[in-house]
Amino acid sequence: MTRHRPDALGGRAAIVGIGATEFSKDSGRSELKLAVEAVHAALADAGLTPDDVDGLVTFTMDTNPEITVAQAAGIGELTYFSRVHYGGGAACATVQQAALAVATGLADVVVCYRAFNERSGRRFGAGVQQREPSAEGTALGWNLPFGLLTPASWVAMAAQRYLHAYGLTPDAFGHVAVTDRRHAARNPAAYFHGKPITLADHAASRWIVEPLRLLDCCQETDGAQALVVTSVERARDLPRPPAVITAAAQGAGRAQEQMTSFYRDDLTGLPEMNVVARQLWRTSGLTPADIDVAILYDHFTPFVLMQLEEFGFCDRGGAADFVAADTLPLNTHGGQLGEAYLHGMNGIAEAVRQLRGTSVNQAGTPAHTLVTAGTGVPTSGLVLGREG
Repeated sequence: MTRHRPDALGGRAAIVGIGATEFSKDSGRSELKLAVEAVHAALADAGLTPDDVDGLVTFTMDTNPEITVAQAAGIGELTYFSRVHYGGGAACATVQQAALAVATGLADVVVCYRAFNERSGRRFGAGVQQREPSAEGTALGWNLPFGLLTPASWVAMAAQRYLHAYGLTPDAFGHVAVTDRRHAARNPAAYFHGKPITLADHAASRWIVEPLRLLDCCQETDGAQALVVTSVERARDLPRPPAVITAAAQGAGRAQEQMTSFYRDDLTGLPEMNVVARQLWRTSGLTPADIDVAILYDHFTPFVLMQLEEFGFCDRGGAADFVAADTLPLNTHGGQLGEAYLHGMNGIAEAVRQLRGTSVNQAGTPAHTLVTAGTGVPTSGLVLGREG
């Protein structure tokens, strides 16, 4: 059943602190150490201490249990702890979970975190190396024997169909890569700081899995990001302007699989993100015209184009031209293509910076920012806004 009414969560909680480690290819320390550093940085940014925290939310793929992070970070009793599934699709949902806890009184201050050594340790881009039998893994069993072993190969199937359906060439994906790298070039925290690219660079980069080139694929990163969520009322007494959670949503589509939803009637869109989009618009009362900055999950460039279309920023098949026109500030931190691949959590932090007016690629004085989480999997999204 699809929801046809707004939910009651919007406007009841806010992000009041953001903190991260450096983003690198070899952190030289444990994932637990990274998590604690990011949590402490986010709390310091919020003007709070570990003693203020009574809730923690992370991803199922995170190796740092909530109670372990609490102990290592000096946090005491927890009244709320939660993990969200489906990799990068969980990013915005961690904030939704935190907001639900705050809005219902289950916790007062909740920290969301994600930490991994994804470059020096487990590299997701290496694909499936070994997998225990499970119901969840059944769908992959139909694809792995035929060579579809990596995330790039799974996305390439949908990307090829998208190009065919709309009469496009792989060059259409280059606009996303160039935009991200332009912003990353001006961001000192980005791995590709000072390294913009051109459409010619994109077209010259080697094939990974046709129609995806190297510059269509996000990097792999070591690092951590944390976010602090509390009530809007309490946020007024804290040092930073709050980023109010205007709307938050999760979504899974019909015939949903993890990255291999190839048996849907149409492969040219992202139904899971459409579920999220409809609920965000219902709850916020906003439309695409009200969004001042969009931070869209960019593990692969084709899915950025599809997201723009699912949210209604442009017509189907028209997203490449929309990005080329540069009418909507997009991934102003450099995205996962340019800043760091951190399962989208660094994108949420950038949306907060935009509302605070502290982004290195500040887009005026935005009133509303849109953030999305991983695509091709059950996913999530946020609309963040200024108070008042």
